[in-house]
Amino acid sequence: MKKIGLTGGIGSGKSTVAKMLEEEGFAVVDADQIAREIMEPGSPVLDRVAAEFGADIIREDGTLDRGTLAGRAFVDKRATEKLNSITHPAIRTESERRFAEAEAAGEPAVVYDMPLLVDLGMHRDMDLTVVVDVDAEERVRRLVTARGLDEADARARIAQQLDDATRNAAADVLIDNNGDLDALKPQVDQLIARLRA
Repeated sequence: MKKIGLTGGIGSGKSTVAKMLEEEGFAVVDADQIAREIMEPGSPVLDRVAAEFGADIIREDGTLDRGTLAGRAFVDKRATEKLNSITHPAIRTESERRFAEAEAAGEPAVVYDMPLLVDLGMHRDMDLTVVVDVDAEERVRRLVTARGLDEADARARIAQQLDDATRNAAADVLIDNNGDLDALKPQVDQLIARLRA
């Protein structure tokens, strides 16, 4: 089974590409989805994060207050690294379990939708690395308009990630998503043709 790493900076449209691949029948393991699942009420990972970043990151109903956590975890590199040291091992373990599940199901390829693929050096474990690239200013605009982040938060999150040049240098396939869906689709179609070849 081939492992296809799919990555891009926050706001790049990586999830849109993953959805397009999934609609074409490719198995997708979504690291962001796993990250949400491991932080569900009562999970040991959520308890460890609360112990580190404050019990008030957990709402009265037991759910994670993502905004409060983000305000503490993405303020500087040390805080981000602390959060990552708690969450990443759990994400990796669950991702590996899902890869094994896909292989057991006879999937010819699995797409690993992972924002920090290159940051963590995990692209080296992939058969093909796909990077979705968007200019940083356009990503800020999208994060503010589509996700409702304030501009300072959007810029802080981008600044905490690997720089675009380093991420792009790791790409076997670079997808330019500075345009609209009509400009994106032919590039994804080309990727699909390559994956099926």
